[in-house]
Amino acid sequence: MIRSYERDLVDFAIVPVENSIEGSVHQTIDYLFLQADNLHTQAEIILPIRQQLMATDNQKKIEKIFSHPQAIAQSLKYIQEHMPGVKLEPTDSTAYAAQFVAQHPNKPFAAIAPVASSIEYGLTIIAHDIQEIHENYTRFWVLGKTRPQLNLVADTQKITLALTLPDNLPGALYKALKVFADFGINLSKIESRPLKTFLGEYFFLVDAVYSGDYLYLLNALEKLGVTVKQLGRYKVYKM
Repeated sequence: MIRSYERDLVDFAIVPVENSIEGSVHQTIDYLFLQADNLHTQAEIILPIRQQLMATDNQKKIEKIFSHPQAIAQSLKYIQEHMPGVKLEPTDSTAYAAQFVAQHPNKPFAAIAPVASSIEYGLTIIAHDIQEIHENYTRFWVLGKTRPQLNLVADTQKITLALTLPDNLPGALYKALKVFADFGINLSKIESRPLKTFLGEYFFLVDAVYSGDYLYLLNALEKLGVTVKQLGRYKVYKM
């Protein structure tokens, strides 16, 4: 989806960034920080997740299940209890998994995906709501050049920054976080991810609940020698 957006094939890319059960979607976070340029989050949508097991019909014996790694992890207990021995094949998205299964109607394949995918690709749901925990939510970011027109009421507004700390500053993380505290900005999340250069080198993903101008915040961080990559300033919508 991100690559389609980068090639101007679509106006927006919608990507998962965090699930309430499995945590952050590292594939998305790492790509946005390490590989993507000029990609900005324009909105966040929080959706309840209900995983369905679907196939081209409900008669065949399923031998392989396709889905996004997060969806597989969320449904693993059901699979182990009801379909032991079935092969699990990760895909880039649940939608692609459903599409792939629909394109191979004669194969003993199934997909884990939301109800909408079964409708779009003409698949039969053979097991409903197979996620282990029913209070299951995922944060999705809408990437684009402009704000999407959403018929929703925003809960709050956030900024997301990726911080790389200087090597020669004692207490660098503390000093960087203190900048947020000094300006009265509340952090809703902080997470470290490897820079994929040398062992022990990280960048820090920071979500802050904030709706005002934050240029002064960036200036204060940069004065400490902190390298800042802005991933977005966006409204949050909960379905």
